[in-house]
Amino acid sequence: MVEDDETIGRVLSTSLRAHGHSAEWVSTGKAALAAAAEPIDLTLLDLGLPDMDGIDLCRRLRLAQPGCVLVVLTARDEEIDVVLGLEAGADDYLTKPFRLAELLARLQAHLRRGPVAGARSTSGAVLTVGSLHVDGAARRARLGTVEMTMRAKEFDLLERLAAEPGAAISRGTLMADVWDENWFGSTKTLDVHIAALRRKLAQAAAAGGGAPPTIQTLRAHGFRLEPPS
Repeated sequence: MVEDDETIGRVLSTSLRAHGHSAEWVSTGKAALAAAAEPIDLTLLDLGLPDMDGIDLCRRLRLAQPGCVLVVLTARDEEIDVVLGLEAGADDYLTKPFRLAELLARLQAHLRRGPVAGARSTSGAVLTVGSLHVDGAARRARLGTVEMTMRAKEFDLLERLAAEPGAAISRGTLMADVWDENWFGSTKTLDVHIAALRRKLAQAAAAGGGAPPTIQTLRAHGFRLEPPS
């Protein structure tokens, strides 16, 4: 846990240990990078640190610990801050002030699934939607001949959508299948990952991958992966 507020740090570290977790609390980015030399299951990261920009630290921690779940805990609640945090490598975020029960539930959900646990199995099949090919066994996606580079949860989400092209899939179903069946709290993380997928499909199309499928937003319901016409 990287948190420079002493009160929050003390309460969280006590609560995490009370729930059976082994928790190390540091208050600076430098100390966090030093701690990242050892294997870590999950990092809870405050962005407002005294010695380092939290977004930059998030990127460096992701590089140092590619298999670690990264959850941002921050007072910055503007959408751009959320987008920057997730694009820097975070798996989720929670804004301050927060409910302790929600935080603990979401951390437990992440620890159950892990950053690369993925959506429910598609038996390793290669899913094809127009020019889009999603290989679950190899965890690779390409549009035509253009390989798409995606973070773990982005791939999981694309695979889940591609498993039912043209079908309306609810937000709750996507959160349950890609994140956790007992997900607790906001689904804003889903919106940011959908936006990232749309951008990467457009980039792959611009690079010569052909016409991409589109991700349609279904108001008050969820999303649909629509094959190209």
